[in-house]
Amino acid sequence: MDKLRRALSGDENYDEDSSTGIFNNLDSSVTLSWSTRLKAFAACFVLGMVFTFCGTFALFINNIPKFAVFYTIGNIISLASTCFLMGPFNQLKKMFASTRIIATILVFVMLGLTLFSSFYLKKAALSLIFIVLQFLALTWYSLSYVPFARDAVKKAVTSCV
Repeated sequence: MDKLRRALSGDENYDEDSSTGIFNNLDSSVTLSWSTRLKAFAACFVLGMVFTFCGTFALFINNIPKFAVFYTIGNIISLASTCFLMGPFNQLKKMFASTRIIATILVFVMLGLTLFSSFYLKKAALSLIFIVLQFLALTWYSLSYVPFARDAVKKAVTSCV
């Protein structure tokens, strides 16, 4: 369990008594136990999936704006669930690391455009396009956490094209 905790914290020399820097002090003052973090992650992730599933029902009744909203909120909650595993500051550092900053920005842009097209423009077709782009952006972002996964996808797509 300690190896998993070290890997998720991003620090191979994980030391629970380390208290250097304001962010480490703040992070240590709101530290949850590992079992609480796992339970909160699971609850938040399941809640995100419930929102996504509710959006699917809205799609079946042909209410695309509601689908877009529920789908987007579900993805935001599921994405936020990983903060319980790594901690919010470490999650933000990893999200905006040089290897995935473009993917992170694309995810946030697609989330925003999906909500914008649903609430403000009220265009169902545009909302569906942004939902597909949101899915692709989240997939690309998620692949950035798996070593060599994006390179494998690039090679597979290149060979198919």
